[in-house]
Amino acid sequence: MDLQLKNPLVFLDLETTGINVASDRIVEIALLKVNTDGSEEEKVFRINPEMPIPEASSRIHGIYDQDVKDAPPFREVAKNLARFLEGCDLAGFNSNRFDIPLLAEEFLRVDVDVDFKKRKFVDVQAIFHKMEKRTLTAAYKFYCSKELTDAHNALADTRATYEVLKAQLDQYEGVGYEDNNGKVSYPIENDVEKLSQFSSYDRNVDYMGRIIYDENGVEVFNFGKNKGQSVEKVLREQPGYYGWILNGDFPLYTKKVLTRILLRMKEKNS
Repeated sequence: MDLQLKNPLVFLDLETTGINVASDRIVEIALLKVNTDGSEEEKVFRINPEMPIPEASSRIHGIYDQDVKDAPPFREVAKNLARFLEGCDLAGFNSNRFDIPLLAEEFLRVDVDVDFKKRKFVDVQAIFHKMEKRTLTAAYKFYCSKELTDAHNALADTRATYEVLKAQLDQYEGVGYEDNNGKVSYPIENDVEKLSQFSSYDRNVDYMGRIIYDENGVEVFNFGKNKGQSVEKVLREQPGYYGWILNGDFPLYTKKVLTRILLRMKEKNS
């Protein structure tokens, strides 16, 4: 089933130095833009992470230090990349929890303003796990009846993810999904907004879900001793908590969101 799009949809896959969103770096990014008329554009960037690639990571994606020693650092491709993503919604496999948060961190480090929160996110893995519970290689075999022979090649994974989403639309057309409250809905429709809502695990305020919206739309912490507590209440009653997060090993975007909430509080009180 071909996608019905209001905005271009960019499928992306990152190969990185590791899985820590706050400290690891991109070594390769593959992008497949599906335009509203169905035409496609591909881009692949090899990136010098300006840090050694751990051997364990290289064994997974096959990219070693010597492969990227002459590649540009992220700051040199950031603006070109931002232009390619402008006005696009985003899709990937585990992209809500990894690829998009890590890419956002890279943009923040080089002061290129890209606000992904204005975009729709479609996480094909979330759809797959909610409906079938497996991996990209298994998803490709299950939905597309093909073997993913070049797994962990960024472009191969990106194109496989695109094919899986189209096959999911065919597979689940008209199929009901029962949520944790027993309510049945029909979320797999050819609509990016509905797919985005279904493939979102929670109501994140930041990308990593350190801060989320509760059932009343209030921003609350989602970790540690203040889990479930209103962010504003914690910042009022525990002023040192803001500094602890700012100086801690938290993603830059989490710190940016927290700073925005603090500034909003000061404006309300001024």
